[in-house]
Amino acid sequence: MRAVITRVTSAEVRIKGETYSQIGRGLLVLLGVQQGDTEKDIQYICEKTCGLRIFEDQEEKMNLSIQDVGGEILLVSQFTLLGDARKGKRPSFIRAGAPILAKEIYDKAVQAFLQTNIPVYTGVFQAYMQIESVNDGPVTILLDSRKLF
Repeated sequence: MRAVITRVTSAEVRIKGETYSQIGRGLLVLLGVQQGDTEKDIQYICEKTCGLRIFEDQEEKMNLSIQDVGGEILLVSQFTLLGDARKGKRPSFIRAGAPILAKEIYDKAVQAFLQTNIPVYTGVFQAYMQIESVNDGPVTILLDSRKLF
């Protein structure tokens, strides 16, 4: 499982031109489900994301987590995070989870994030979405549950 986590002052998901969900200060989390992902991968990404100390404290040091600042999470499925572009110019998505299983894992990830008591909003799995965000910093962190980077 891979995640791209961006600290934002606001973020919004639109589907067919209509706002589906939006957040204020918090994290935009783009989540890619890989073949073979399990509850262990979900827990790693959820715990790491919620514990990341990437918000500034009173001394302007990144020392606070999303929980510390009372922020929100916008969690959006994005299979293209598993794209492999090392060969040629057209990415291969063979490591991305098959849609039926990936949806099941994504739904479980949403539930894991909801259990943290952080306000969590989502996109729609497999929908064509437009995502707008105001990056704060900018601060962007990459996570991989298999610790490939």
